[in-house]
Amino acid sequence: MIFFLSLLLPGFNLIAQQDAGTYRAQLPEITMDSTSSLHIISPEPIRYVDISSHAVAGDLPEENVLRLKWVPDSTANHPLVGDNLGIITLIGQTFIAQYQLLSATATPSDKLAASYDILPQHIRPLHLPVEISTPELRSHSLNLLARRNPPIRKAKQYGISVELNHVYTLGDVILLDITYHNSTNLGFDIDELRFKIEDKKITKATNVQSVEIRPIWQLYPTGSFKRSYRNIYVLKKATFPASKILNVELSEKQISGRTVTLKIRYRDILEADSF
Repeated sequence: MIFFLSLLLPGFNLIAQQDAGTYRAQLPEITMDSTSSLHIISPEPIRYVDISSHAVAGDLPEENVLRLKWVPDSTANHPLVGDNLGIITLIGQTFIAQYQLLSATATPSDKLAASYDILPQHIRPLHLPVEISTPELRSHSLNLLARRNPPIRKAKQYGISVELNHVYTLGDVILLDITYHNSTNLGFDIDELRFKIEDKKITKATNVQSVEIRPIWQLYPTGSFKRSYRNIYVLKKATFPASKILNVELSEKQISGRTVTLKIRYRDILEADSF
């Protein structure tokens, strides 16, 4: 028994000696000065930022861009230790990244980076309750745009035709590939695009039941189009009875105010392909 325990004890000591910490000396360094902003670019939307020093201010001009500005006046009340500006922590949808910020007191300005990309070797994965990351959605959406199949559903009103090209499921979301064509000489300025679950047959206007579903993501921003407009819309997976239908309603800004509605049956979603 003593011999057996002596074999196990070195293993226990090894486990006890394992260090789960990430130390400041191990962090990659970013150098900045007080004359210009520094932009840190993330591969996915930034969900959380912590800046440990009052000498640096930050904001998010875009969801995946962090803008930093060194505020030298703040050092009067919060003196710096050497050229250390503190630690910055960024959390994306699937990762955490940390950097040591340094002040460029002796570095020529032309040697300083104006922007900094978060590299794969600088991140650690996080097991957050995020079903699908934005880069994954973008990759699958671009994959859909490369495909050419006969449309599943069609509709046409006021010279504007709409086609449902594909329906795909990915995890707990649905991807809708929709194309609009304008056969008129009047450009279409999009006011809004609405997704609503409604009754197939409407007998009385007072009995209409409508539930609106908002896309959680789309490939391209909403704008205007002269001839055609194609986009990928991502919805949270939803179920509705056969007596209901998913209406996709595209409306135009006034004064013209044209509207075209595409009706998607629940069967179209049930028969959707998956990635």
